[in-house]
Amino acid sequence: MRAFEAAARHLSFRQAADELSVTPTAVSHQIRQLESLLGVALFERQVRKVILTPEGRALFPALRDGFDRMAEAIAPLLGPKRRRILTVSATPAFVARLLVPRLAAFQAAHPRIDLRLHASTQPVDFAAQQIDAAIRYGQGPYRGLRHEPLLHTRFAPMCSPALKLRKPADLARHPLLHFQWQPIFREPPDWATWRRVAGQPALDVRRGITFTDETHAIDAAIAGQGVALLNTALVADALARGTLVMPFGPELEGLPYQLVYPPEAEHDPAIAALRAWLRDVERSAAAIA
Repeated sequence: MRAFEAAARHLSFRQAADELSVTPTAVSHQIRQLESLLGVALFERQVRKVILTPEGRALFPALRDGFDRMAEAIAPLLGPKRRRILTVSATPAFVARLLVPRLAAFQAAHPRIDLRLHASTQPVDFAAQQIDAAIRYGQGPYRGLRHEPLLHTRFAPMCSPALKLRKPADLARHPLLHFQWQPIFREPPDWATWRRVAGQPALDVRRGITFTDETHAIDAAIAGQGVALLNTALVADALARGTLVMPFGPELEGLPYQLVYPPEAEHDPAIAALRAWLRDVERSAAAIA
């Protein structure tokens, strides 16, 4: 049954064999034994692929959920003996601005989970990099993965109150701070987009300072080095403290962040704990903003 569940989930005997650390022949043999026992075919064997039969499609969810429930029941029994390491990849700015200040809350709520944070904007190979979940900006694509929207984003001009900006025309007196967007975002919420939406055709958006990391643009704005177009969710605490101000609009609508993880982790208690913590992070950021 474990061989069938893995093969049905991957729709591949080879990938099931890799997961179970056996040969594809062994997986095929186990599934044929199960089919013989049940008296029905569970897969249609085609060239280089397999497809579930109606009987296989009916059996798969029950076995999948059953194995998940067993794992959940066993996990608390192992708790006193084993600690869980939860590795989460997130964009550098998300890690620095939203997660790091709230780590104590997660550790207090889940003392037996050791959280490891991996800061990156690159696509994740969950198995090869041993990453449990990722937080990424935008809609993907996240093929073959579970993904849930976390928090919506808006972008607006922000700077230190020491710059004393009052109106869009004041931008000409200060450097513009930029950070590099990945090429997959065709119309990012950058200064060129803001100029068009704000109706400021005279604004030279090519000048200023460009950073490869969004975090550095935020730090430079707080330090009074210029004006940055920043994500309101990431700098909600700075706005609340008054180290950043939003002197004028308009605000640009951004894309939501997404929590992304492999489908087999859907019922993982550690992922559930992460999901609950991130909802608290989302609520606190929204309340400040």
